[in-house]
Amino acid sequence: MTAADKRIVTEEGLEARVAAIIEPVIEQLGYRLVRVRVSGLNGMTLQIMAERPDGTMTVEDCEAVSRGISPVLDVDDPIDKAYHLEVSSPGIDRPLVRRGDFEAWTGHLMKLETNRLVEGRKRYRGKVVGVSDDGIRIDRDQPGYGEAASVDIPFEAIGEARLILTDDLIDAALKADKAARRARAAADGGETVDPDEAPEQDAST
Repeated sequence: MTAADKRIVTEEGLEARVAAIIEPVIEQLGYRLVRVRVSGLNGMTLQIMAERPDGTMTVEDCEAVSRGISPVLDVDDPIDKAYHLEVSSPGIDRPLVRRGDFEAWTGHLMKLETNRLVEGRKRYRGKVVGVSDDGIRIDRDQPGYGEAASVDIPFEAIGEARLILTDDLIDAALKADKAARRARAAADGGETVDPDEAPEQDAST
């Protein structure tokens, strides 16, 4: 696994225990874990975001991940009550969890929360304009009075980062998804791909 493929934004507590159990299984199936969330939805819901290495994720892919991780969750049993398992794609306004995510979506508007103060604040909104081995540089969307227009944020300080839905992001995401599906279809021997197929998919079990 390269540095760009390793998750740098990870979970804590129960969600971290779940991630440790399912991430190796998801990778063996040929996918990548994006995020684990436990919520009070429907009593309790375990939400798993995953994707192919090329960023695509179909309903069938979600079902394959769900089938793959269900047995190991049953065996390790990290959640001590009944829960609903939901596997989905990251969506267009996706979380950014790998260095490669920040590189791929450079120039698009995002919101970010740090796990400690960085230049006097923990919440940022802006565009990534640079990615290094250690962190990212953001051009702030609306810097406050006296604040620098740009800020450097170390990867280890990022608690959560997510793209903000804009027309530019939708266009870019659709183009990237279409190109990835065409490339995969060509690699699989010329399978026909619907160019208007929506990139975000969801499968619940």
